[in-house]
Amino acid sequence: MIVTLIVICEVAFWVLLAAGLALRYLAKKPRLGAAVLLCEPLLEVLLLVVTAIDLKNGAAPDWKHGLAAVYIGFTVGLGHSTIKWVDARVAHRFAGGPPPVRPPKYGMARAAHEWRLAARWTAAAVTALALLQAAIWYVGGDGDTSSLEVWQQKMLLVIGINLLVAGGYTVFPKQAPKDAGDRERVDH
Repeated sequence: MIVTLIVICEVAFWVLLAAGLALRYLAKKPRLGAAVLLCEPLLEVLLLVVTAIDLKNGAAPDWKHGLAAVYIGFTVGLGHSTIKWVDARVAHRFAGGPPPVRPPKYGMARAAHEWRLAARWTAAAVTALALLQAAIWYVGGDGDTSSLEVWQQKMLLVIGINLLVAGGYTVFPKQAPKDAGDRERVDH
């Protein structure tokens, strides 16, 4: 049941996003579109409540409960930036908005971009870690929480990978290629 609800929440996320943006740009009703987009967090609240009820009713915590916590965490950490990303592209395509800003490719500007991404992913993983820990405490010492603890380890790995990537761009910043004139001289 939990996995089905996660799938429903994911589909509903994209349906609400499409509906909100269609109202905003195609129907020219920006306030109504914003109201629809603000309904997105209700999906996560619903998933959290159903997961808690499932555990309260005696369900053994397993990978599905961990997946629900991870889904909620990633929506908290990355949902807003995903909506902004899609919104910028829809505004450009359908409403004459400016072209979406591309992330920097080189130097410390790229490193700063990577740190912002790492912060979002870390927020997502920390939210998931907190929800997983709450579920572990909720179940107590009597239940087997090993599947939830495995998800916690995965979230720590997500944090570590993102910090390594951002750190790599900081320590070894990607350099811009030489200008076209220099390349032509090298080629000849």
